[in-house]
Amino acid sequence: MTELDVRSARPDQLVSSDKGKWEIIVGLEVHAQVTSQAKLFSGASAAYGGDPNAHVSLVDAAMPGMLPVINKFCVEQAIRTGLGLNAQINKKSRFDRKNYFYPDLPQGYQISQFKEPIVGEGEIEIEPEGEEPIKIRIERLHLEQDAGKSIHDLSPSETFVDLNRAGVALMEIVSRPDMRSSKEAAAYFNKLRSIVRALGTCDGNMEEGSMRADVNVSVRRPGEEFGTRCEIKNVNSTRFMQQAIEYESRRQIEILENGGKIDQETRLFDPDKGETRTMRSKEDAHDYRYFPDPDLLPLVIDQAWIDKIKASLPELPDAKKKRFVSEYGLTPYDAGVLAADSDTAAFFETAAKGRDGKLAANWVTQELFGSLNKKGIELSDSPVKAEALGALLDLMKDGTINGKIAKDVFAKMLETGDAPRAIVEREGLKQVTDTGAIERAIDELMAANADKVADVQKNPKAFGWWVGQTMKATGGKANPAVVNDVLKKKLGV
Repeated sequence: MTELDVRSARPDQLVSSDKGKWEIIVGLEVHAQVTSQAKLFSGASAAYGGDPNAHVSLVDAAMPGMLPVINKFCVEQAIRTGLGLNAQINKKSRFDRKNYFYPDLPQGYQISQFKEPIVGEGEIEIEPEGEEPIKIRIERLHLEQDAGKSIHDLSPSETFVDLNRAGVALMEIVSRPDMRSSKEAAAYFNKLRSIVRALGTCDGNMEEGSMRADVNVSVRRPGEEFGTRCEIKNVNSTRFMQQAIEYESRRQIEILENGGKIDQETRLFDPDKGETRTMRSKEDAHDYRYFPDPDLLPLVIDQAWIDKIKASLPELPDAKKKRFVSEYGLTPYDAGVLAADSDTAAFFETAAKGRDGKLAANWVTQELFGSLNKKGIELSDSPVKAEALGALLDLMKDGTINGKIAKDVFAKMLETGDAPRAIVEREGLKQVTDTGAIERAIDELMAANADKVADVQKNPKAFGWWVGQTMKATGGKANPAVVNDVLKKKLGV
């Protein structure tokens, strides 16, 4: 067993075949675009979109004589991320040239960090759904430039190049091969995303390519040495990531069981077919002919600056989850769901402030999330704002409406965006607390169902029928507590 191999898969994670059991080994190289207004080595805009080649400086276009100048804020963002990953910040690092040719890489090399990255070893804890927490080790985080974009579908015979993205700062976060299932890989990626979003160092927008992963997959017999890995490039969805890992591991197992060998290569995932396919043979470090960039001095960082950045860190998801459990009395699961995203956590805390935390959590995770998912609406675009949801909870607490009416009011809030009290007043939805009105409704029910009066006195389970019928008779507006009290007195149960 090697130093890297500190974890073995659980028995239920092993893949079974007619020829025995196999263990899946997964490591991720996550590329997270640094949240910054300017690029890593130029003053050109790092904004997403824009007309083709509108955000390109002479440095980005690799014009002769143009020299790179490091963006200090991007360095700060990398340090901030490293601290959030419980990682070692290296006070001295350097930039290297990684030599390879693509049409959308004008220099013919990428400025990256090879032997001396800005961030060293760290770790984060993940909790795959329904499983115990595990720690995933991080090998390094380094800064590098992104390449541009080649566009192949505008002409049958030509390729167009857009350099807007060329030179944008990326953080490449490399994990150890500590994951043993597609589920763990997805949980790791999601946790990483929640951390960088909370830190404000990457927006985590996978649709725009701000965060994507190269997925390294290999298989082995349990307890044996690592097998040959294949790298699946540029996966930008956790669903696709899981599908790619499942397919690739089955492909490798089939090859090995038929007496073949795995070629180390780079592959792509085709989401339409649910398959990986060969892209190119996998390069090793020596193939890139790394050497220190002669235009950039080594990066030397002062400890006082690191301490200042550390002092400014926000509350991270793990700490927030623990606080939600202790402060609001939430279950670890609900606290984890709410703490995973900074916008969701802020929404919940606004709705729960001064109110029943468990009730607020239920309304956010069940009623609100359920409704938004059905409509395909993001939380940021929700017609129901946190303050309005809190006001709805207040109406329930002071007895203005009951739980059933609250759901009707909530549906109208989603539809109109109106305040809950305004809806209650307009629709005449106030809860009936008048004991006399409730007694009259019950008297009419008893007169029409004399046989059931005797039945409930013998069979207390039949009491629920009376509660339901009374609520129906009052249009669902009766106070349930008052209904229960009056029924018990009148029925003698």
